[in-house]
Amino acid sequence: MTSVLSIQSHVAYGHAGNSSAVFTLQRLGIEAWPVHTVQFSNHTGYGAWRGRVFDGTFVAEIVQGIAERGLLPQCDAVLSGYLGSPDIGAAVVAAVGTVRAENPAAVYCCDPVIGDVGRGVFVRPGVAEFIRDLALPVADLVTPNHFELDLLTGRATRSLAEVKDAVAAVQALGPRTVLTTSLDTDDTPADAVDLLASEGGRHFRVRTPRLGLSVNGAGDAVAALFLAHHLRTGSVADAVAAAAASVWGLLARTDAAGSREILLVAAQDELVTPTRTFPVEEV
Repeated sequence: MTSVLSIQSHVAYGHAGNSSAVFTLQRLGIEAWPVHTVQFSNHTGYGAWRGRVFDGTFVAEIVQGIAERGLLPQCDAVLSGYLGSPDIGAAVVAAVGTVRAENPAAVYCCDPVIGDVGRGVFVRPGVAEFIRDLALPVADLVTPNHFELDLLTGRATRSLAEVKDAVAAVQALGPRTVLTTSLDTDDTPADAVDLLASEGGRHFRVRTPRLGLSVNGAGDAVAALFLAHHLRTGSVADAVAAAAASVWGLLARTDAAGSREILLVAAQDELVTPTRTFPVEEV
């Protein structure tokens, strides 16, 4: 059975970070080992929450405990999301090295959670620089949204050609595979949103209808979906098609219900058998 070590935030109520990614992986038949970088009562977007940010030592201790059970040779991938602080990032990078020492074939998927359009940068000082300078060089896959792609490369991309150049700049830092989410270029229709999966000089785009909602945890689910399907198929085109179909189905069900939180459990069949699929176009 495929196993993934997932190191990211966790909320008790709702679905963000590990509370989005872990169930997504499990529903796809993957053994997920969650390590929380923070544990909050709810997403911070509510304006009030309880809980705390953990530190790098805590993360390292949990990974060490897993290693002491002799499990790391079974670990096929490490997935990281919201880090909380640069020292947690250092613990993630160290964990990747520890896993690869036991299983050289293990891959690292870095979801560079930094910010988004409309919200700007919402991580602590130093986190964005850590991701760019230390996490990306050891990553195999990276899943930025359009805002994060621009931030990591110091660019303002509008055309598809500019996005491709930014993707190449990210790949030059280390990761061979880049999934750009929430992509909005000059040729993206106003009623649509794009995902672009890039690897080996090739780019595969999936265009889905734009939905009129913004919910927490969708990006975390996309990263988990893309990693899961990439591990299963080895194909970026197949992985982005499957991820796009599932996350659109989840969001469409959430939108129809008028829910503030993504309906990950109620609409879980969308993770496995999405009700609608979308064509993949090489661009």
